Amino acid sequence: MILLGVFGLLFLASSFINSLNHEPAKLFVVVLDAGHGGKDSGNIGNGFREKEIALDVSLQVGEILSAEPNIKVIYTRKTDVFIALDERAPVANKADADLFVSIHCNAHHTQAQGAETFVMGLSKSEKNLNTAKKENEVIFLEENYQERYKGFDTNSPESLIGLTLLQEEYLDQSIQLAGLIQNNFVSHLKRKDRSVKQDVFWVLHHSYMPSVLIELGFLTHNTEGPYINSKKGRKEMAQEIAQGILTYKQELDLTLQSNDVVPQSQAQESSVVKDSDVVFKVQIAASGKKLALEPYNFKGLTEITRVKEKELYRYYYGQTNDYNVIESLRQEALIKGYKGAYIVAFKGGERVALDEVLNK
Repeated sequence: MILLGVFGLLFLASSFINSLNHEPAKLFVVVLDAGHGGKDSGNIGNGFREKEIALDVSLQVGEILSAEPNIKVIYTRKTDVFIALDERAPVANKADADLFVSIHCNAHHTQAQGAETFVMGLSKSEKNLNTAKKENEVIFLEENYQERYKGFDTNSPESLIGLTLLQEEYLDQSIQLAGLIQNNFVSHLKRKDRSVKQDVFWVLHHSYMPSVLIELGFLTHNTEGPYINSKKGRKEMAQEIAQGILTYKQELDLTLQSNDVVPQSQAQESSVVKDSDVVFKVQIAASGKKLALEPYNFKGLTEITRVKEKELYRYYYGQTNDYNVIESLRQEALIKGYKGAYIVAFKGGERVALDEVLNK
């Protein structure tokens, strides 16, 4: 009996030590912002209420995401209440969220139609700016708006320039997420593509993480409006938004994993290696997304190649049969910000173990 007690104590002690050595995985936090609410109905094209549609879709997206492990969903509102624009992004900042997604519906005096997704940025299009003005006009419904938004003019693009600066750091990730959601709308639901756009929205400008604003479509369109308002339409669009977020997370996880894995041989000194049969490359990323091989997608790096392996694209920088040269290119990639960049070897077009090449 005493012996069993001793073994029990040892087991508990071992479990406690293991728990200290293995930190729980950080939750991936998504903040969903249903546009408008309360006294702010949003647009009421065809008699449909934007605030009700945005809330329903937001809650459905959240339900899908919450069913996934390691994802936490936070809502700026879960009921029909009015929330000031400058109170929405701070919800995400306080939670140290990984994503901020704001959901809206569009309207126009013509039969304009189609889905579009916005990221923070100064617009070069008058049409885009008009959309931003419309979504920002809720400011005038708030008490003391002259003080709360001092110096902000919804009709002046110049007054909006400073609002874009906080989001610049997250622009690439925001565009990535927006592109995934927009592509889902177009490819899976056959929605008219109004593309991913940049514009200045107050609700996005103070969020300290990748952020997007989704316009589900035009409630004023004779067929699109009823679809968006329908139970079927809301469910389908919620599913595509949620899937875009899940794909974004998957791509982020793959990139982080590839950056964390550095072959042991690269931590050791190596002699000069030249082999005309071997080609060395620097792997800088792995992702489920097919990126154009342009310098702006790779922090200014050129000579990028892409190889697809099953559902994963691997991106390589440079190629040479001189190990010293490829090591220099790896250092350049590190300086550019690819902290996990590592060298891989190919022979006859097939990837081979780097250790074997170096040992040979």
